[in-house]
Amino acid sequence: MGTPSYPAPLKRLRAIMLRRWWMVTGLLWLTVAPLSLWSLQPEIDQLRQYFTWATVRLGLAYNRPAALGLGLCVGLTVALLVAESRYMLWGMTHDERLRLERLRDRIAAQGPSHPLWKKINRD
Repeated sequence: MGTPSYPAPLKRLRAIMLRRWWMVTGLLWLTVAPLSLWSLQPEIDQLRQYFTWATVRLGLAYNRPAALGLGLCVGLTVALLVAESRYMLWGMTHDERLRLERLRDRIAAQGPSHPLWKKINRD
């Protein structure tokens, strides 16, 4: 069962979109995660003295912004890893391929004035 072959512009467009999502994820890890961990500093100090899962749960339950920030970072990272693993195993889904084809057609309709036109149409 080999990996299906896709047109080069679709592969390039998918790689560009994936790279952008990883950049957003990296930016979140560099900005939101440190702020979230900083606001959890008292709980982290308590955990360093005596670790219990109850302390972790309560620390996150009573510090919602920190929990949301860390959840966003972890959730987006896991979602990207699962999506990339699924792509490696089974290829693009039908919906993903249609979405990329529509985007490719919009880029082609706009022509060279679109920022991604040169990257997609290198042939």
